Amino acid sequence: MIKRALISVSDKTGIVDFAKALSKLGVEILSTGGTAKLLRDGGVNAIDVSDVTGFPECLDGRVKTLHPVIHGGILAIRDNEEHQKTLQQQNITPIDLVVINLYPFKETILKEGVTMEEAIENIDIGGPTMLRSAAKNHKFVTVITDPKDYGKVLEEIKEAGDTCFATRYDLALKVFQHTSHYDTLIAAYLGKDKEGFGDTLTLTYEKVQDLRYGENPHQQAVFYREVGLQPGTLVEGIQLQGKELSFNNINDANGALELLKEFEEPTVVAIKHTNPCGVASGEDIYEAYNKAFEADPLSIFGGIIAANQVIDGRTAEKMKDVFLEVIIAPDFTEEALKIFNDKQNLRLIKLTNITAKKEKAIDMKKVAGGLLIQDVNKELIKEIEIVTEKKPTEKMMEDLVFAFKIVKHVKSNAIVLVKDKQTLAVGPGQTSRIWALQNAIKNSTHDLEGSVMASDAFFPFSDCVDAAFKAGVKAIIQPGGSLNDKLSVEACNEKGIAMVFTGMRHFKH
Repeated sequence: MIKRALISVSDKTGIVDFAKALSKLGVEILSTGGTAKLLRDGGVNAIDVSDVTGFPECLDGRVKTLHPVIHGGILAIRDNEEHQKTLQQQNITPIDLVVINLYPFKETILKEGVTMEEAIENIDIGGPTMLRSAAKNHKFVTVITDPKDYGKVLEEIKEAGDTCFATRYDLALKVFQHTSHYDTLIAAYLGKDKEGFGDTLTLTYEKVQDLRYGENPHQQAVFYREVGLQPGTLVEGIQLQGKELSFNNINDANGALELLKEFEEPTVVAIKHTNPCGVASGEDIYEAYNKAFEADPLSIFGGIIAANQVIDGRTAEKMKDVFLEVIIAPDFTEEALKIFNDKQNLRLIKLTNITAKKEKAIDMKKVAGGLLIQDVNKELIKEIEIVTEKKPTEKMMEDLVFAFKIVKHVKSNAIVLVKDKQTLAVGPGQTSRIWALQNAIKNSTHDLEGSVMASDAFFPFSDCVDAAFKAGVKAIIQPGGSLNDKLSVEACNEKGIAMVFTGMRHFKH
């Protein structure tokens, strides 16, 4: 039976009403500091913990509940005779219900201009200790850390004088998840300026939403976000209209946003199954979208669009003529929103800082039994080295860099053909580089004469140069670094193709 409760909360939502209801059921209330005052002001007869321990709160409230009388009352095993004998000898009364939520560490570190000293002062010590004690002894003790659980617990106490084991178990699990999250936030904050990777890795995320399903309908899925502000990421976007985002929408949108960050001029990125199917830059977003659409009007069907400029009315008119899943942009004009209003299933996402980049970010790949971690691929080119007799023109060089930005975000092995800052062909995800090029050429609907080509990794043979020449490619950009680089350079010299090495590979798996 629940006869005694300890209540000490930072989030005081609903606590007075909950404590009043407990008191009416004959539960004795212990409390600390501001919580005790709030309860007494609300008409609850709350006993100060210091009156129970015989030791005053001290060190500015840092020490108040760290006492054997408190933890003995929580941790004692009720059906253990020796434990019960010890309680009697030490004059310790059992505590049956623990209601704790922690100092607002997360809210503190999210404040602008917060100092390290402020953050450290908001690291709770006694709270997690009491929560863990109660959760460990959940066979006998009920523990609450979330105000949302007050109603369920109160209902069970009213009916049976105690909570059922299943409820205590679920609440204990919730405590350990909560304290793990709390401690991980502290570790992440204290280590935010450290370079490299530690011997252990702890990560914590907060649920955004349950998804209808994963990549396929038979897979369960959920979307979590990193804690704190994440500018330039989908979690900061505001959905203006359309259906709920799906697993594949979110995954594709992330790919579109990461590629879009490579560009400063008006640019539109179209993504299909995480690969770019049309990318273009223009004088304005209208021109950029038209070029991106024309790059591959077949594959863009059902795709994801990301634009780094506001979508205006005339651009919206063009966009509405094709089936798109998602459009992400810094904003949409009123005219554009009216035009899209006829397509209520189309998801419109407003993402103000769409091209913002995180200073420190990691890329994670889950593998069976483990996790691969690496720095996010922020670099593009180590050094431009023209290795052929033929030199690229200034315009060619602009297209070469444009193409290399895109191929960096295409699944390997990857090939991209570009002309006038518009993709003409994309060859993603082949086990052979020549196959990637052949697929790109075969599936393109464009005249490739005068185009430039980018490869995410070096050419082990000269076959890609030969195929590119036949297609009309005039310049090639690639990392270089193969033992057979000389063969590719010689093939370019024979055919009058300019070749540029970047010294930086961009595999993407």
